[in-house]
Amino acid sequence: MTSHATDLPTTIRAHANDANEPPVLDLLVVGAGPTGIAIGAEARKVDLAVLLVDRGPLTAAIQEYPTFLEFFTTRDRLEIAGVPFAIPEDKPSRRQALVYYRSVVDRFQVPLALGEEVIEVRRDPRNPESGTFRVVSRPALGGGEIVRRARSVALATGYWGNPYRLGVPGEDLPWVHCRYREPYPNFGQDVVIVGAGNTAAEAAVDLWRNGARVTIVHRGAALRAGIKYWLKPDVENRIAEGSIAARFDTLVEAFLDGGGVAVRSSAGREVLPAQAAYVLIGYHPDADFERRCGIEVDPVTLVPRVDAATCESNVPGLYVAGTLQAGRKTDLIFIENSRDHGPRIVAHLRQRLPVEPSSPS
Repeated sequence: MTSHATDLPTTIRAHANDANEPPVLDLLVVGAGPTGIAIGAEARKVDLAVLLVDRGPLTAAIQEYPTFLEFFTTRDRLEIAGVPFAIPEDKPSRRQALVYYRSVVDRFQVPLALGEEVIEVRRDPRNPESGTFRVVSRPALGGGEIVRRARSVALATGYWGNPYRLGVPGEDLPWVHCRYREPYPNFGQDVVIVGAGNTAAEAAVDLWRNGARVTIVHRGAALRAGIKYWLKPDVENRIAEGSIAARFDTLVEAFLDGGGVAVRSSAGREVLPAQAAYVLIGYHPDADFERRCGIEVDPVTLVPRVDAATCESNVPGLYVAGTLQAGRKTDLIFIENSRDHGPRIVAHLRQRLPVEPSSPS
């Protein structure tokens, strides 16, 4: 459940009123993806007492990427904390990224508490004048809630854990998936892909090339305009030649027990054969959690109120980092253009922390 959790720096500032209470962290980071790791590494560089808490494993989102994914971004733009991404290839694979980000954690000995879901972040009600936060998490393996205190908190949870759902019958059947990993289990099968963005298009082409019979279902009139420029003509040509079937302006009504997807369009209703289906219609941030933390979130865009220079939210000492800043537009912020969030947060935080008296020589 935890890793490095006992390796907290000896400089933790303990100002608890009760001697039995745990020491107060300088910074608690919610999320242990690349952004969270970058924040933690920057904090360790300047000897701040930091802890990363994540409901899943380290870099959980990257672990869920397609098995053989290759990043479009070059390796240098994925680097964090000044650690070189030392591989011979120009564009890293998923596996190489997993190794790289783990190496950053190891290099800086970033303390982790994995397998814990943070359920509450709020000002400590017992000591409101201190400005500290009370952070409550719930371990996945049980054992009761864990309460920690921190002078500041950074939310770096991303959006990958919150896929959009259709809300139709049968969506929880075991052959209906919200993520695509690899094509090999679906060889020789009828597969329905719901969605028409990058992820859906990539999955459709990959499945077709590896022996699946693929049908794309999308409520819009065509593939999404934002599909990668090298991918769009590929999938369009496969549709034009009939290699991949497509049902545009079509809604999914149900996934049927025993297989098959019921859909409806202007032409009427039909049941598409399917032994597997992938609902790949995007992801969204957990705006409700942000609001429970006291952060102001736009009701339409889901963009949180954040100071662009410091990443601090409307709640002093509470920061929002990474893709979470983009709200619904999850394609605007990536690792490569949010790598500086860690240095910004740590620089701002250091200005706010009390100066510790020097030890007498």
